[in-house]
Amino acid sequence: MNPILSLFLWIILTLTGTLVSFLPRSLEIKLGKALGHFLLWIGGTRKRIAWENISLCMPEISASDRQRLLKENFEHYGILAFELLHMFSPIPGHYLSYVQKIAAVEGLENWQKAHKRGKGVLFVSAHLANWEIMSIIAALKGVPVTIITRQLKPAWLNKKITSLRALAGCGSAYKEQRLSAVLKGLHNQKSIGFVLDQYIAPPAGIYVQFFTAQVHTLGVLGLFSKRAQAPIVPVSQTRDEKGIIHVIFEPAINPEEIPEDSKEFTQALSLRVEGWIRKNPAQWLWVHRRFKNAIWDNPAAVAKTVNS
Repeated sequence: MNPILSLFLWIILTLTGTLVSFLPRSLEIKLGKALGHFLLWIGGTRKRIAWENISLCMPEISASDRQRLLKENFEHYGILAFELLHMFSPIPGHYLSYVQKIAAVEGLENWQKAHKRGKGVLFVSAHLANWEIMSIIAALKGVPVTIITRQLKPAWLNKKITSLRALAGCGSAYKEQRLSAVLKGLHNQKSIGFVLDQYIAPPAGIYVQFFTAQVHTLGVLGLFSKRAQAPIVPVSQTRDEKGIIHVIFEPAINPEEIPEDSKEFTQALSLRVEGWIRKNPAQWLWVHRRFKNAIWDNPAAVAKTVNS
């Protein structure tokens, strides 16, 4: 990034991070929704991507329901933007305190049971509600979690986010370190977090069904689990009407329950993630280009939607 633009971004994020530090949560929710309405009004490429993804993935709902979902989805982005801005507050300890105020953990005993096997734990999650808060609150509850992520630009932004995670006890490992980070972490009884709703290019990504398309999806979690004998704990997030983000640890999938066919198991995980999204579609990342190189069930519908 251009150094001047990088400095400008730092100034803006620090100023807004300071301002949001003093907002009541109820007002933050209202302002977030208003921001979402503004972003929707602006439109642009991300609005088009979200509309296409919703239309193609959920053809069973009416056009008016899709419009309503699009509106609620952008309200979610507005709220999410305010939540993320707290990460740039210059007030010492603010962000971790904020997370503890607005996040609640359910089913932590499922992780504890899996952790007691002594082989480490694999988390599988998705971009629902606020995934950053999910990893932070887990670490604050005593989960030795490391998330597999990507490096952000500019460098100071990546350092800022990584250091915040570290303050909570959450580690970061990058995609190019995936294999070594996972095996080393599991050997040390860490819990390694993956999201399964991103596009992953081959060979790590394999085609499985997700909504109405075959899409490339990370296909190595079953192999990791069997090799390390580490259970997999699915984790989802949802934000309620009061703004509380519920992080839900589901019962573990143990290595002996995982089929040898990695595609079969990846398909099962993909259907689970789809189920989470269908329960709470307004809080998923519909603006993400999840369906690159997808093989759609109804190509004619794709052409009609894209060209409309």
